[in-house]
Amino acid sequence: MSSSPARLIAFHLPQFHPIPENDEWWGKGFTEWTNTGKAKPLFPGHDQPKVPTDLGYYDLRLPEARKAQADLAREYGVEGFCYYHYWFGGKRLLERPVNEIIASGEPDFPFCLCWANESWTGIWHGAPRRMLMEQTYPGEADHRAHFEYLLTAFRDKRYITVDGRPMFVIYRAWQIPDVKAVLDFWNTLADKAGIPHPFYVCVRTPDLDWNPLEHGFSATVTPSMPRIRHWISWAEPVARLRKYWKDKRKLPHIFQHAEVMDQMLAENVSGGKDYPCVIPNWDNTPRSGSRGVVLQGSTPELFRGHLRRALDRVKDNRPEERIVFVKSWNEWAEGNHLEPDLRFGHGYLEVVRDELGRAGG
Repeated sequence: MSSSPARLIAFHLPQFHPIPENDEWWGKGFTEWTNTGKAKPLFPGHDQPKVPTDLGYYDLRLPEARKAQADLAREYGVEGFCYYHYWFGGKRLLERPVNEIIASGEPDFPFCLCWANESWTGIWHGAPRRMLMEQTYPGEADHRAHFEYLLTAFRDKRYITVDGRPMFVIYRAWQIPDVKAVLDFWNTLADKAGIPHPFYVCVRTPDLDWNPLEHGFSATVTPSMPRIRHWISWAEPVARLRKYWKDKRKLPHIFQHAEVMDQMLAENVSGGKDYPCVIPNWDNTPRSGSRGVVLQGSTPELFRGHLRRALDRVKDNRPEERIVFVKSWNEWAEGNHLEPDLRFGHGYLEVVRDELGRAGG
């Protein structure tokens, strides 16, 4: 790692395969591709639907699909994937791809896990009050069972580490009751298992007054999107009028990417312990319709400036902590992906390769 300008780790969504729960909630065969493929433009110039090219409409039950993703990521300099991991009081969802990656040893590509610990509702699909799977924290027995499940991943030779410690990311850490005690408990279990204490990373919300480093976390990562203003005073008549017409025409929240790009790299609140998170593009209207957010005019060149600033931020970190997260590798129904599409091809990946090369030169 000492020769690398940065450790680029891409969040990875494992939703591209059917599961019984999604069949029941949304119809037989539902996957992330369902909403991606049926998306339609909602306003002039709206780039929908997004169409994958090189990897096609893959199924992550297939080892060939998982290998093709890893090969493509490696080719352009991505160090590894951070797979979203779903644990609901012992109930696991979308676990098959990672289970098979661990069991088979393939693909030979680094990975870590991010516990996406929030309840599943119908908010993605226009039914925000519909509770599908509630996130609960039953207590010590559940935390023990969870750690025992994670231990198999932590012991995998491909698992991403910092100073030999397995990196484990938690999405909504402040919602876990007495989270510091939970992490201390897991550290005790790690001692008993003969592995180093995990390197806990908290996904931080910029406007939340809660410091993860005071609750047992080793570092933070802070994705940052433009702020949605749900209410606008008459003191800003032009902005209020724009919102009125947006609501009347049932348009999504539209931000010009070039105008908000500088807002999308959160303030570095904890020195080298706050890892930047770059967002190449965003349009979640395939999931959320008029409730969605669109970064209009996203291009690889806009992403270049965003990534360059992130790489500059970590250049003085120790080599092990020159970490930059990408959100995301493959969140197609959020219009948020590095994977090639029909419009830009390998454009975003080429920016990753070019900027890593520049930073390393």
